[in-house]
Amino acid sequence: MNMITVTKTRLFEGVWEGVLKTGSDVAPQIVVTHLAREIHDVSVEAGPDGWVVRVAIPANVLADGVQTFVIADKESGATLSSFSIICGDPVADDLRAEIDLLRAELDLLKQAFRRHCIETM
Repeated sequence: MNMITVTKTRLFEGVWEGVLKTGSDVAPQIVVTHLAREIHDVSVEAGPDGWVVRVAIPANVLADGVQTFVIADKESGATLSSFSIICGDPVADDLRAEIDLLRAELDLLKQAFRRHCIETM
């Protein structure tokens, strides 16, 4: 396989979807793994922009923390792409959660400041 690119399109209803471009008319043979175990519910179908890859995320692999899935070429074992899902309590310490909390606090401060300005005029 020559220059292969994988582009995520969406994660919807527990199914990760992406477009795989190979420059070939032959369906690529890929394998998706999580913690070195193969995910079996993977489909590759021809699409308008390349090959549409769908990976159904099994509920039994979701747990607290970061779960990483690796998409690889079945023949060579070369990693083509990966995606991660973050779940549970450790997310509270995640930087994105902290930024969201800071934004909420900033909104409260802006409201209080505006109210103070109106009351002191």
